[in-house]
Amino acid sequence: MNNMSSKFKNRAQRKKKIRARISGSMERPRLSVFRSNRHIFLQLIDDVKGITILSSGDLKNEKKGKVNKTESAKMVGKKLAELAKEKKIKEVVFDRGGYKYHGRVKAAAEAVKEEGLKI
Repeated sequence: MNNMSSKFKNRAQRKKKIRARISGSMERPRLSVFRSNRHIFLQLIDDVKGITILSSGDLKNEKKGKVNKTESAKMVGKKLAELAKEKKIKEVVFDRGGYKYHGRVKAAAEAVKEEGLKI
């Protein structure tokens, strides 16, 4: 149990450091990533007003057949980028949420870039 609590504390510290350096606005919102063991969620956040502009997660996706978590993260990234284009958002600030830029987090970010959003 002690290992688990230090794991969460370490992530919280990393997240706090990242958030101290970056902030989103309406012109360039913050792309925030949250991943659980099963799911991934992305949000575009305006920190000036304190509101979520857009959100996307793999709970909303209709999964066709068996899709692994990395593929699901790519689909979520593409969906969010499409929604952002509709709202005329071209640039975002990437907030990895204390997670390593690896695996599902990287897949989601790369999918957002492929769809034309500038990170």
